Amino acid sequence: MDTSIQRALNDKLYDKRKIGALELERVIRELVASKDYQRVHDILEQLCNDYAYAVHQPHARNGGLIGLAAAAIALGPELPRYLAKIVPPVLACFTDQDARLGADSELSVKNGAELLDRLVKDIVSESAASYISVLEAPPVIENDKADPENSRAHLPTAFSLAKFIPLLKERIWVSNPFTRQFLVGWITLLDSIPDLELVTYLPDFLSGLLKFLCDQNIDVRTATHTCLDKFMGEIKRISRVKKGIQESKKSREGGKRKRQESLDSGSYRPEPEEGDELETDLSDEACDDSCEDDWIPGQDVEVNFKAILEILTASLESPLEEDSLLEALRWIVGLLDICPEEVLLFTPDILAHMLPAMASSKDAVQIAATRVNSSLMDYVASLTDESGSPLSGPPAPGVYSSKLNSPLEKHEAAGSNRVSISSCRDPGQNLTPSHSRTASAQLAGIPQAQPDLDYTAAVNSLTLLFLNDHEATRVAALTWLIMLHRKAPRKVLAFNDGTFPALLKTLSDPSDAVVTKDLQLLSQISRNSEDDYFAYFMVNLLQLFSTDRELLEKRGNLIIRQLCISLSPERIYRTLADCIEKEEDVEFASIMVQNLNNNLITAPQLAEVRKRLRNLETKVRLP
Repeated sequence: MDTSIQRALNDKLYDKRKIGALELERVIRELVASKDYQRVHDILEQLCNDYAYAVHQPHARNGGLIGLAAAAIALGPELPRYLAKIVPPVLACFTDQDARLGADSELSVKNGAELLDRLVKDIVSESAASYISVLEAPPVIENDKADPENSRAHLPTAFSLAKFIPLLKERIWVSNPFTRQFLVGWITLLDSIPDLELVTYLPDFLSGLLKFLCDQNIDVRTATHTCLDKFMGEIKRISRVKKGIQESKKSREGGKRKRQESLDSGSYRPEPEEGDELETDLSDEACDDSCEDDWIPGQDVEVNFKAILEILTASLESPLEEDSLLEALRWIVGLLDICPEEVLLFTPDILAHMLPAMASSKDAVQIAATRVNSSLMDYVASLTDESGSPLSGPPAPGVYSSKLNSPLEKHEAAGSNRVSISSCRDPGQNLTPSHSRTASAQLAGIPQAQPDLDYTAAVNSLTLLFLNDHEATRVAALTWLIMLHRKAPRKVLAFNDGTFPALLKTLSDPSDAVVTKDLQLLSQISRNSEDDYFAYFMVNLLQLFSTDRELLEKRGNLIIRQLCISLSPERIYRTLADCIEKEEDVEFASIMVQNLNNNLITAPQLAEVRKRLRNLETKVRLP
């Protein structure tokens, strides 16, 4: 640079530095016009090293910045080739000790930042998916016959989501409401650009975005809700497009099969002229190819439903963050309509956190949880049922003897050569229902196997909910167990696992509604099993009454009457009579006989038994 320009840029007065910058701009324009790029490079080197990086000379650093600005203006179309030289010293100034270089409390600066944000968003919205930097573009050669558009088609675009997402993922956990608002604005903008397909990267920032819903600033919450609604709408649209394409392919394949069958059937048709048949085949193939080549927006977008559901399930574990919990429940309902087979894999975890939410003090959360519960239960209930034959074989030898210490164990341990019910759970056994489902699917021509629920994990999650403080949650857990046992009795409950003792203990629950549901489930188990299991249930029930006299006093009549509704009263009385006959505790046996007689005389559920007793012609012996 000329010495006069150097002195001006180093002056302490802004006006003189400005004059020097204007003179520098004129000089660089002339150099660019004469294509003296080497001297332009030397001037930029001098501005960066001697001025912009002069940390201990604030006037020189200010002069370097204004000089670089003047040089950038003067370079015009030639600026891109020098950006790598100009930008780093400008960015380095943001770490300067002089805060005026990095921030400003002036309103004009704030307005300028907002204007810049809007301008950059407009640029990104218009060009992010297609703009290729001039730095990447090949030099234009005169008389080159190559198509410039085709040569640019293989070049990387200036904006890359793959590089942007890690930065967003790093900053999505901020707590500043203004920064959150800024991030939501950019996420919404990028999602509005169809060719970018931001929804593919949704799992990378969805968890942090859900946290925004708990922000104290209502503007942040509103913007986040709007953003999440747009993502859900986009996912639904993509799902509809893919389903439509699949149905279209199936219909075309069905049409081909019908045409082939008509040809193979040998039915009469006019003899085609020469070349007609070939033209028909070619036209059909051309039609199929054109249908396959028609591109529909969204057909090739991949959404990672598994990762999204993992995030939503984790959000259910934070009941105190009600807004985040509510949004997660809404998303699960939406995904049940889109990809229920994916949601099915997460059912055990969803149940563990959704059922407690049904007892939430917030009406919105309670309604959303109830809606998820109904939708999920309807879907699980719609799956293929297991073969409904009764369970055969009581528990393995030693099961009763390890639990019973009364003379009744002799009555229950009679069949020592029987197989344990848990053996039916072995995947190597022929009783596994997936085999029958696979066979039926093959017969029906279904290409994919029906998804199956992890019954063991689901039962464990539901059993743990027996300890929940809220009655609605416990009732819902038992309702689920009733439905699951009705569908797959071999997979859900057994008398020799940990679930059956938990069900017996639940009979002591303070809620009548819980006890009624519990008895309904126990009755269902007994009804679908053989006599030995039924006797085992009665033995355990008597033991429970024997050890918990308060339960017998308060709930004994309710339990017996509810069982008589679901099971055969005569069968219950016969089995209990056999068990009481062997009872050593005379006092307890007397109390039980008295209770059974009182119910036999007064209970409406035993009216039919009373009629049969009054009928002298009956040959049935009752105790």
